[in-house]
Amino acid sequence: MEYELICGLETHVELATASKLFCGCAASFGGEPNTRCCPVCLGLPGALPRLNRRAVGYAVRTGLALNARVMPVSRMARKNYTYPDLPKAYQITQYAEPICRGGGLRLFNGRVVPIERIQIEEDAGKLIRRDGKLWVDYNRAGVPLLEIVSLPAIYSAEEARDYLERMQQLVRAIGVSDGRMQEGSIRCDVNVSVRPKGSTELGARTEIKNMNSPAFMVRAINYEYRRQVEVLRAGGAVVRETRRYVEQNGTTAPMRGKEAADDYRFFPEPDLPPIFVTAEELEAARAALPELPDDRCRRFVTQFGLTEEEAGLLVRYRRVADYFEEAAGGLKNPSLVARWLLGPVYSRMSGDAARENFAPAVSAAQLHELAGLVEGRGLSTHVARQALEKMLDTGEPCRRFLTEQDFAGLDSAALREICRVVLARDSRAAADYRQGKERALQALLGAVMRETRGRAEPAAARQQLLSLLRENP
Repeated sequence: MEYELICGLETHVELATASKLFCGCAASFGGEPNTRCCPVCLGLPGALPRLNRRAVGYAVRTGLALNARVMPVSRMARKNYTYPDLPKAYQITQYAEPICRGGGLRLFNGRVVPIERIQIEEDAGKLIRRDGKLWVDYNRAGVPLLEIVSLPAIYSAEEARDYLERMQQLVRAIGVSDGRMQEGSIRCDVNVSVRPKGSTELGARTEIKNMNSPAFMVRAINYEYRRQVEVLRAGGAVVRETRRYVEQNGTTAPMRGKEAADDYRFFPEPDLPPIFVTAEELEAARAALPELPDDRCRRFVTQFGLTEEEAGLLVRYRRVADYFEEAAGGLKNPSLVARWLLGPVYSRMSGDAARENFAPAVSAAQLHELAGLVEGRGLSTHVARQALEKMLDTGEPCRRFLTEQDFAGLDSAALREICRVVLARDSRAAADYRQGKERALQALLGAVMRETRGRAEPAAARQQLLSLLRENP
């Protein structure tokens, strides 16, 4: 029997507020353990929470960006469970009346994954295992989160990865989170089940907790799919449970039995009033919503002539997209700027954080000037690329590295003659190419570029070499 995979994601997005959800403690990442907490986030007797209104605004903005229904009234609730990283022995979250319902997120393949709900909640502390002991850091306790719950409508590990990465892109673009997975600003619980192909019934699901790496998530889902299929084919039943990902061998392992809603004994939070979102506040939030990544991607394709892949890579980081627009504005060939950004500029930036905080040594105006010299003064892209590398090394403008000779372009006849000279001088490489050795053409092309001091366009030089080689087989 063939089985298909069904996933649903509960994505936890840490909101970019200065303070925590119910107190004035700093919500920033890191710090010495247990130095950013107070009686409220530690749940000491008599301490009363006060809701962070900016977190509510960020929840509304996220709901609008996901085409969800923002509810005019929502309420906080207590979710009761005992765990070392939860100092109050309950979490303040939402349950029966979340702030947003419905909506969806579009995947790269065009399919929209429906959203069930978006709710505001507080984060727990962090457990640290060290020297055979278990330590607790409560700096993260009370940090504001959005939990965005999808319906079980994701049908492959690759779709789950795309969903998580697009959610990261969205929350960054609208400014509600820094989206740093490596710091836990986005992490998700993945619900996995399998069912016979053609069936409409959902199978028993397991939940893989706290995934904050797309690559690890793909491995965890694929392993869990195989494990569940093996259980069913052996005549067993999948146990509904919570599991963890084991990074060392790419498997999942049981943590505990899966709780049901009744186990948490939800009830309305007595220390907080309902949350009201007025029609005026909703319209103000809608008007302030920035251009969304999908819309910006489509505009980059139509306005600047980029491929969908180029546009998608650029809009993944808001600062990169802003930089590109400034550098490419008014150019006849904006794709040249896109190729430089995604090539030599990106190659110097290791990791997600560097691109998120995009600040290259070359300003957008300097890159625009260099591209303009290619368009307006016949500077070859090869020479321009060499100048760009030096600009990235020093931060100085392009004219510091260019001479008038660099602008003395080659016409077709002059380039052809240089190619003829190179072929005559290196007859062995020419013979090797005629015998099917493709690498010989690269050697000939390199010789032409040296002969012209980089002034020739590589594509044009290659065509001239091929033409001459065909003429003299």
